[in-house]
Amino acid sequence: MPVTARRCLLNETRCQTCSLSSLCLPLALEVQDMEQFDAIIRRRAPLKKGEALFRQGSPFTSVFAVRSGSLKQVTTEGSGDDQLTNFYLPSELVGLDGIDEERYPGTVVALETTTVCEIPFDRLDALSESLPELRGQLYRSMSKEMRDDRRMMRLLSRKTADQRLATFFTGLSDRFRRRGYSPYSFRLSMSRADIGNYLGLAVETVSRILGRFQSQGLVAVSGREVNILDLQALTELAEEEGAH
Repeated sequence: MPVTARRCLLNETRCQTCSLSSLCLPLALEVQDMEQFDAIIRRRAPLKKGEALFRQGSPFTSVFAVRSGSLKQVTTEGSGDDQLTNFYLPSELVGLDGIDEERYPGTVVALETTTVCEIPFDRLDALSESLPELRGQLYRSMSKEMRDDRRMMRLLSRKTADQRLATFFTGLSDRFRRRGYSPYSFRLSMSRADIGNYLGLAVETVSRILGRFQSQGLVAVSGREVNILDLQALTELAEEEGAH
């Protein structure tokens, strides 16, 4: 790549000019502090669809902020079965669950062409000592991950199949809304098989529920394009009390 083009690419990916900075780790930082944070980030080439960001069991060295695209995390259990445990969208942090055991607990794979910012954790930890706002945002990110894990456990243990899929769609809707995108119309980067694995449902069950949602006027689905027609009714279904 020519030097001029390379310099232009680096300028485009600086925290100060990133459109996601108001959602990512630097959101609470002043300009001069953001420059310190920006200095520790490693720029990486985009991941291709199906390419692994890191693999289960590899040493924990960095966390990653998604700039564009999306990823999924798959954990292989002792039985050899793969469990899909998370999806990551732009501005979300990947790898925080590797801090405790200093190993990544799952393999993270790109669902589409995806760019990430790599943040070496030792340098992030050192910088957060002198920047309390950065440390606070890191703690909030960890807390959110713990909250999401508990929410997922409740989802799988207490919700019906219809409620699980409704919760999945309303959750995606909210995540897109917070990023400035439409909460009603979006494209799924994950397959129905991925959604089923994540929700503990067979792919046939996912397809059957989608058909039911469409006949009820809740959503319209064409391939991977989703249009939520009645967000209120979908939210009410997702929040209904009662188990199987």
